[in-house]
Amino acid sequence: MDGLRRLVNGPDGRKNSDMSGGRRWSLVRSYLPDWILTIFLVALIGGLTETAGFKRQFSLNDESIQHTYAVHERITFGECIVYSAIIPAVIIALIGVVWRRSLYDVHNGILGLLLSVSITTVFTQVVKVCVGRPRPDLIDRCQPVEGAANAAVYGLATVAICTVQTGHIIDDGFKSFPSGHSSFAWAGLGYFALYLAGKMHLFDRRGHTIKAWVAVTPLIGATLIAVSRTNYRHHATDVIAGSILGAWVSIITYHLCVSNSPSPLPASPHYPSVFSSQCALPYSPRIPPPASGDLLLSSSSEPENQVLPTHRLSESVSSVDGLSHGIPLEANGPDGVGQTAPRPAGGRGIGAAARNGQYYPLERSGA
Repeated sequence: MDGLRRLVNGPDGRKNSDMSGGRRWSLVRSYLPDWILTIFLVALIGGLTETAGFKRQFSLNDESIQHTYAVHERITFGECIVYSAIIPAVIIALIGVVWRRSLYDVHNGILGLLLSVSITTVFTQVVKVCVGRPRPDLIDRCQPVEGAANAAVYGLATVAICTVQTGHIIDDGFKSFPSGHSSFAWAGLGYFALYLAGKMHLFDRRGHTIKAWVAVTPLIGATLIAVSRTNYRHHATDVIAGSILGAWVSIITYHLCVSNSPSPLPASPHYPSVFSSQCALPYSPRIPPPASGDLLLSSSSEPENQVLPTHRLSESVSSVDGLSHGIPLEANGPDGVGQTAPRPAGGRGIGAAARNGQYYPLERSGA
């Protein structure tokens, strides 16, 4: 209930007249586009998966596509979803509820994970449909007619020489690039690795080896899933391209909310860089602060009850939590996102400053 109260009434968990029905609706509405986009992407995945796509010409003498069709895969796509999305989502929920005691943190973590895997899968399926690269087992899927040969002029054949010209098996035989298992695994487990690294403060320069092992474990799983696709389902380049795509999207979605936009509402609700000393904290809700000027940031000294503000100021700001008044914060520092202001003495509490209904993060640059 405490986490739910902070999610509804703001991260500080305090009830106030500003967090009325209209303010609650503003909070829900601020995240509604993200969930609509996620649902739309999931629906789009189903349509793209059933699309036949382009079928390239191929050579019957190409040994790279003459491998035997494996009826049973090492890891099915359903199993890949379990390992790369469902298990990480359950662990993120447990961390948010049990350790962080914040449903808002759970919301951020799971929304970012879903965006990562859905964006990656849509991108992967679009490329598959457009490229039409033959899989290593295409000839076995094709089952060429007796006496079939490459064309005399260009030395290439088409799907017309196949006895199996329609259906999922032959259509899927031209969807080798990039590897969907590899991209999905790296999108889900890559995001999960960043999430764990942030929660454990992996780069706090204290040198705890166990932190590195915990953070790297999801990446090992992603690598094993990707490598399993070399059982004649994909070429090595398909696996490499899919892995790079998934890892790239996971990094973007994890840091999606780090925006230099002067808009009072951020782009998305996730986390700061894993190199930041505040990497374990999610950014605060996107709704503007209440008219009374109360901060949406908890003043509690317990880090699990805190979030980072999302807004920026370009002028001097007032202080809270023991910070001195009138600290100049530059909007365009060397890192392009502003300077770091000192934190309150003692503990790991995070201070924040507000002016004219906006927030400024006291530390958003990497360590």
